[in-house]
Parts: sequence; C-alpha cells; structure tokens
Amino acid sequence: MQSVELFAGAGGLGIGISQAGFTPVEIVERDRWCCDTISENRRNGVAPVAKWPAAEPRDVTKTSFTTHEGKVELVSGGPPCQPFSLGGKHAAHNDARDMWPAAVRAVREIRPKAFIFENVKGLTRESFASYLAYIVHQLTYPELVRTDDEAWTDHLSRLERHHTGHAARGLAYRVVYRVLNAANFGIPQRRERVIFVGFREDLGIEWNFPPPTYSLDALIWDQVNGDYWERHGIAKRDRAMDSRLLARGKALREKPELGAWRTTRDAIGDLPDPELHPDLAATHLNHRFQPGARSYPGHTGSPLDEPAKTLKAGVHGVPGGENMLVRPNGGVRYFTVRESARLQTFPDNYAFHGSWSETMRQLGNAVPVELATLLARDVRAHLLAANHAGGRA
Repeated sequence: MQSVELFAGAGGLGIGISQAGFTPVEIVERDRWCCDTISENRRNGVAPVAKWPAAEPRDVTKTSFTTHEGKVELVSGGPPCQPFSLGGKHAAHNDARDMWPAAVRAVREIRPKAFIFENVKGLTRESFASYLAYIVHQLTYPELVRTDDEAWTDHLSRLERHHTGHAARGLAYRVVYRVLNAANFGIPQRRERVIFVGFREDLGIEWNFPPPTYSLDALIWDQVNGDYWERHGIAKRDRAMDSRLLARGKALREKPELGAWRTTRDAIGDLPDPELHPDLAATHLNHRFQPGARSYPGHTGSPLDEPAKTLKAGVHGVPGGENMLVRPNGGVRYFTVRESARLQTFPDNYAFHGSWSETMRQLGNAVPVELATLLARDVRAHLLAANHAGGRA
C-alpha cells in the first residue's frame, strides 16, 4: 500500500507508517534540517528510511499532488501546530503557519482511501471549538472548497448546511478524532496529542481508535509491590515514590489488567550517564552531555521512575523547553538527543542532524514512532479487509 507523507519533520510518523506496511511515494517537508536528518539516515541505509524517496526542502502550499490521484491508500502528516500550541500565540486561523488548508487540499487532490493527521492537544480547547469543527468538516467534504471572498466562518456554515442537508456525494470521508495519551500505548512519555483518522465514504469502513493497553495504576502496582524496582536492580533504600502515587497504590486491591506505563528509566536506564561517563556515552549515537540545565517554577524536569513529561520543541522560553531529567538526588540535567529519541521510540541507529537545540526541536515536534505504527497498522488492516470484501484483494 502506498502513502504520501506531509509535514514529515524528522520522520517519526512516517517511520511508524512504513513499519506498519505502507510504502511512501512522496515525502514533503519544508525545513532543511529535518530534510537533512531524513537524508542522512537514507544514505546510511537505516530502515525503513533507506527505501524512502528523496526529501528535499519543499513548501507544501506550492506542491501539487494530482499525479497521485487514485494511486495512494494513505495520506498522513502533522500540520504545523504553532497556531494551537499552549506555548504559542494561539492565533489559529489568523496564523500564516496554519497548514490545515494545505492538508485538506492534498486529500482533495490525492483522493486517498484513508488519512491520519496529528496535532497538539491545544487544538481541542474550548476557544478553538469552532475552528476544530471547521477542520473536521473540511476533511469530511474536501471538495467543498472555500472561495476567495468567503470568510472561514461562512465556509463553515456552508459545510454544516451541506452536512445536514445532503446525502454524501462526491468525495467524502468518515472522520473521527480523539486526544490520545501516548503513555497509554506503551510510550515512555506523557504526551497528549489529537489524532484525526478518516476513511473514504465509499469504502463503508467502520473504525474506532484502539483501546489503551497500558495504565498508571499498573505501574504503581508494580512499584508498590517491588516488581519494577527488582527488574531494574534498585536497592530498597533507593526506591523513591511520589507520596500521592504511593497512597494511590496502597488503595489498589488487585493487579490491573493492562500493562504498566513505561518510565524514563525503562527507556534510558541502560545508557551511560553522559555527564558522569562521557567516554562511554560517546559510543552511542547522539548521546552527548548538554550543560546549562536548571530548575525553576514550571520547569522542573521529568522524574526517572515515571513516564517523561512531554518533550517540547524549544519555543517555550528556554532552548529545549523542559526537556530535563530529574536525578534521584534531585539534581537536573538536559536529556541528550539519544535519550530524547528513546522517549520518542526512534530506532537507536537513527541519526539526528544539527545542533542540540535544533535536534531537540525536531524531536519535540515528532510523533512517537511506536504510536504511529500501532495506529497505521490498525488502519491498514481495515483497508485490507475492505479490499477483500470488495473483491480487490
């Protein structure tokens, strides 16, 4: 099955989608550092990027996708999120960086069987409710195009009238969206993002988001009962838990059925400390100590024995946002690029191009690879089932 990747960034979403069985025929990304990262891994033969088409800096708003019409099963991407980010200016539809119109145009021109788009949780805030509805309606009816003299609110009204007054005709999609916490799906990071999934109406596919497979209670259970600490070889005197989590754990009466949330220690515990053991750290790709970390209110870092806080893209007042580790002794240091890549579930042989602050921006904007794989694999299974039912297997 073929795919087109928009706003590819450092490649997290695209890698996951490739691992799920899709073959990208076009990769579109404007930022040259991101393109350099993809190109370096492509040259190095890193799977699955080695088989991707070339990634040269391109503006999606100036790219035509008509050559892919009817030939591509999936369109995916993360339209730039600054207009909706909690750390941005919240300009939304008044922000020139809002790339949702370009994403809708790509769907209109390619006519894929399905799409997967990702964005920040801030898009679902009450202040953006109307614009969120606007995005969903545009994705549902991508051929109902906004005219040059039409305000977006008027276009939304026209889309709503079409939605309520007509049976689906022309190009239409069944669209669902949900805020997912990556930690609930085995990612060692509390990362909440809104995911949009759509299937072309004529396929008749019924779909829902996969249920969570990991939980906080399961992690607390393992810690209170000692299993977690034993697995990591942590002495009893060093087994520190947040008092609220400890109280919650003592109230649990039976072991939760779901898997335990993965923690920062689970993700990076086998890597040498880059500050204490720089020579050993140098044997790992992109694993170099970055000085200058400090803690202050609102910027306290990620505890070692919980999932990491959301990695940020470095636009929140300090380089790298709050991308710090809290040591067991209370000290803090910045995550290395390799540690951050582990938290985003990139392969260990995947190199990141650019300075520390630049690569942290790439990682802070990325979709966790394993979460992308899980979602894309489920979407692909439903497409295969629809093909089989239609006699096109």
